[in-house]
Amino acid sequence: MSKTKVIVVGASHGGHQSLLELLNKYNDLDITLFEAGDFVSFMSCGMELYLENSVTGVDDVRNFEPKIFTDQGVNVLNNHEVKKVNADKKTVTVLDTKTNQEQEYQYDKLILSSGVVPNNLPVPGADLENVYLMRGYDWATKIKAKLEDPSVKNITVVGSGYIGIEAAEASIKAGKHVTLLDVIDRPLGTYLDSEMTDILQKHLEEKGVKVAMNAHIESYEGNGSVDSVKTSDAEYPSDLVIQAAGVKPNTDWLKGVVDLDDRGWIKNNEYLQTNLPDVYAIGDATLAYSVAAEKKVPIALATVVRREARYVVEHLFEKIPAVPFGGVVGSSALSVFDYHFAATGLNSFTAARSGVEIATDFYQDTLRPSYVPNDKGNTDVYVQLAFDPATHRLLGGAVLSKYDITAQGNVLALAVQQRMTLEDLANADFFFQPGFDRQWSLLNLAAQHAIKGPKF
Repeated sequence: MSKTKVIVVGASHGGHQSLLELLNKYNDLDITLFEAGDFVSFMSCGMELYLENSVTGVDDVRNFEPKIFTDQGVNVLNNHEVKKVNADKKTVTVLDTKTNQEQEYQYDKLILSSGVVPNNLPVPGADLENVYLMRGYDWATKIKAKLEDPSVKNITVVGSGYIGIEAAEASIKAGKHVTLLDVIDRPLGTYLDSEMTDILQKHLEEKGVKVAMNAHIESYEGNGSVDSVKTSDAEYPSDLVIQAAGVKPNTDWLKGVVDLDDRGWIKNNEYLQTNLPDVYAIGDATLAYSVAAEKKVPIALATVVRREARYVVEHLFEKIPAVPFGGVVGSSALSVFDYHFAATGLNSFTAARSGVEIATDFYQDTLRPSYVPNDKGNTDVYVQLAFDPATHRLLGGAVLSKYDITAQGNVLALAVQQRMTLEDLANADFFFQPGFDRQWSLLNLAAQHAIKGPKF
């Protein structure tokens, strides 16, 4: 009797978790994973660590080595780009990019985790040499070489989200002059509210980053190789441009076969099924159900796709699963030089984008009791809470400090997921020990503060 054929498209977090779950749950499958790139499975979220010489080697910055799975009978095929889904035949057409030959592969179940591709700004000069993207193994090694090149003195980073901040910090630490540009009004403005971004922007500038927001890029200038970035009101010398200006779903190859929305996101239902029988879609190329927003929104995080992969495999052979996918909160963290923050759920920007009314409250304090001096670790700490103004249900939040309190972000994520209120958090029973905390814990105090006077 032939084995059930399962094909997984994409070798990043979604593909990795799918293989783990398939092997753990079933023992009678013929599993094939296709990866378009040469290197399996580079972890772009570890790129800054690589650029700052904080990893064992670039080849180790990956989710898995193929041998881990090929030793268990999985077919892991890199340099194989899936070009088409043939739903009528239940096959995929795959291009071997080394031989330029196409072949069809049969599937019984197909899991799409095709991910996203970085935006290359459509401005004059985008094709000049030394205009780079910051995603994937090849770009990581190219950027690393430029950071080590003494002739590269001026680096312009386009985009002030997580990736752009990481690029700017790595470049500063490599001794470069760095300009950070974005069309929005403040760095990290889609991730944090203004009270926290004000702190971080000042810190970036103190560390030597030239921060230029509301910057509308008109062109990259140069003769063969870039030498400046021209905006509507300034021009910045640039030996290297690192573009980190967002992403778009890698779904052009699915048009006309798998249902997409008007921005190219794969449409899937509450069971993560597409319009095609036995075809599932997970990860960054889809919209994820947000517990806080109570609707599908873009949440491009490894933690999201891994939970989706686990759900899909758990219910892979159920026509209608017993329960729908429960959704996610969407949590992340980042270091910005000396500061560390974690954010979860909604903030003012994402709430407005999702059409969700929220109230917010910003709380500042010290980590420990006042009798502990600053030079003994009693640093300033900041908490932002987002909540429903009518019910006080927690919808999001963030923590920030020069001391690493990012684990508090996980507490907030759990509170949002469990639909706790400000009152629940204000009275939650957390430990006290003056070497770590206050008599009322930080999140207790932040919630108590929010109850007294929310800011709308």
